[in-house]
Amino acid sequence: MSRILSAALCSFVVFAFSSSDAFAANAAAGKSVYDASCATCHKTGLMGAPKFGDKAAWAPRIKQGLPVLVAHSIKGFQGKVGMMPPKGGNAKLTDQQIGDSVAYMVSGSK
Repeated sequence: MSRILSAALCSFVVFAFSSSDAFAANAAAGKSVYDASCATCHKTGLMGAPKFGDKAAWAPRIKQGLPVLVAHSIKGFQGKVGMMPPKGGNAKLTDQQIGDSVAYMVSGSK
């Protein structure tokens, strides 16, 4: 039974992130998180972070899908160029705040 519940919850999360209305709401909420925590690296490209608004750098990442980007941002990620520390190095951020900030960066980098 728990597997069915887990699958249903995962489907809901994917659907919520793929909905354009949900995406817009998340992006709007993510600006303040971006300004306070993410801009340090994503404004300058520190540690290989893709710069906000850099369409060429973000395109291959965006193709992976928002759920993958959010998971990498929450758990951390070591890429070919640079790395992303878990929660951008701010362990106080919630998973929702991370998701919102990723949505904001993606919306500004398409």
